[in-house]
Amino acid sequence: MKRVLLKLSGEALAGDNKTGFDENTVVGVAKQVKQLIEEGIQVGIVIGGGNFWRGRTSENIDRAKADQIGMLATVMNCIYVSEIFRSEGMDTKVFTAFSCGTFAEMFSKDEAVSALQKNVVTFFAGGTGHPYFSTDTATVLRAIEIEAEVILLAKAVDGVYDSDPKTNPDAKKYDELSITEVVAQKLAVMDLTASIMCMENNMPMLVFGLEGEQTIVNTVKGNFTGTKVLV
Repeated sequence: MKRVLLKLSGEALAGDNKTGFDENTVVGVAKQVKQLIEEGIQVGIVIGGGNFWRGRTSENIDRAKADQIGMLATVMNCIYVSEIFRSEGMDTKVFTAFSCGTFAEMFSKDEAVSALQKNVVTFFAGGTGHPYFSTDTATVLRAIEIEAEVILLAKAVDGVYDSDPKTNPDAKKYDELSITEVVAQKLAVMDLTASIMCMENNMPMLVFGLEGEQTIVNTVKGNFTGTKVLV
């Protein structure tokens, strides 16, 4: 692999805290990404906002406004994680889908690809910049735009199941399946919009649990225990 798009779950970055950040978890991610960068692999990153805000569960806030709050949560996540990466000796750049003043740069494909080619870890914050589109959709969109080879989907669970393993102890884990099967069965890998975008643009995914030893590095190097979602 030469260029990957890593999607990090906000909840996974919170660790046992369940909200905010677990710094040891983030430092662990940074060390793994640094290893990839040192081996010449270009890394773009999208981070969800679920460690701060899950507005879709609220019935008291306008959906568009709730989604805007979620977008801002992803900006906070990217700025924080970017700084942890810098403390580990990496160069980083944060792009946003909307203007954030001097906090970050507006997304440009050309600028993002240029940064990646210079081995700068490139963060994509703010989702797509529009309500009703999740960070899953933003992940696929950015992966397609930067011409990533694969999406690395690091979640709080260790792969794709036929039902929620948190509520069903008999849930079956898939080792491999097609994106067509994901769409047809409406499996909870990504939301349906994002899954269809993967299908239409031939974008494969590797779904795995963030928790564990060297899970990101192992996934890239083929020592993989999650679920392959192929096109």
